Amino acid sequence: MRLEPTETGFQIDAGDLAPLLGLAQENVQRLMREGKINSLSEEGQEEDEGRHRITFRYGSTRVRLTVNKQGEVLLRTRASVAPRHATPH
Repeated sequence: MRLEPTETGFQIDAGDLAPLLGLAQENVQRLMREGKINSLSEEGQEEDEGRHRITFRYGSTRVRLTVNKQGEVLLRTRASVAPRHATPH
């Protein structure tokens, strides 16, 4: 698996992300638009310079991918975490 570097971070193919989150590929883009799949990109500092950690979260599933600047996946983790609760307005 490889992520595509972009000017603003990295892009992952829905076909690669879907099984990591336990989803069907055709649902990934819709769930992202609806805000049900969240992502966070972090750039490594000091000894982690040149690496990026991209975190995807859907319900109680969290997937973290550590990639180099070319988008090659160096480490992949998946964990069950407490689901986030909506903030009351």
